[in-house]
Amino acid sequence: MNVQLSVSILSADFARLDDAVAAAERGGADQIHLDVMDGHFVPNITFGPPLVAAIRRITRLPLDVHLMMANPDRYLEAFAEAGAATISVHVEVVSHLHRTLTRIRELGCRAGVAVNPATSLSTVEEIAGHLDQLIIMTVEPGFGGQAFIPGIESKIARARELLARAGSRADIEVDGGIAPHTVRLAVNAGATILVAGNAVYGAPDAEAATRTLKALAADALSTPQRS
Repeated sequence: MNVQLSVSILSADFARLDDAVAAAERGGADQIHLDVMDGHFVPNITFGPPLVAAIRRITRLPLDVHLMMANPDRYLEAFAEAGAATISVHVEVVSHLHRTLTRIRELGCRAGVAVNPATSLSTVEEIAGHLDQLIIMTVEPGFGGQAFIPGIESKIARARELLARAGSRADIEVDGGIAPHTVRLAVNAGATILVAGNAVYGAPDAEAATRTLKALAADALSTPQRS
């Protein structure tokens, strides 16, 4: 097993996205994370399928599309056609979650569900066996650069236990506040994918920052008991 790094372009310079994505790729990023925000479910607006399609043309990396939207079902086909490898929706807004996950898979994408910090994991217990990934939000969704909520690593650990009980091999993706000092907390709790944005693009050298986060994740995985 290894821990993957999904680099979020939310904190990148949108005027130089090709350079930003290339730096993450050179640094060893495993995926590019795209936060799609609609200004309704979260208090911010980002981008839609055209930008996802543009990123698809400039990288070989899988695109990890996180729909922070009030009505994601309307746009599943558009994001799949744009080149998403994984599409994740929020449990807080989807009425028929099993149907949505099935549709995402029918479109040829991995299916994920995201859970906000204050949302109970019981909301995903019944569909745990149908997930390819479970996103644990470790900040309030909507803006990049927020700090990892203290103590929320216990929720990551409970999510790992929930998936194990369901016999699920789904990834646990941790989104929010991932930085050099929080990598070990997330990995030790059971994360297999780390989303990092500001820690990469807020650093002087995005390529070097990506490489550092990857190395820290590998070290945390190989020495899980180190404090």
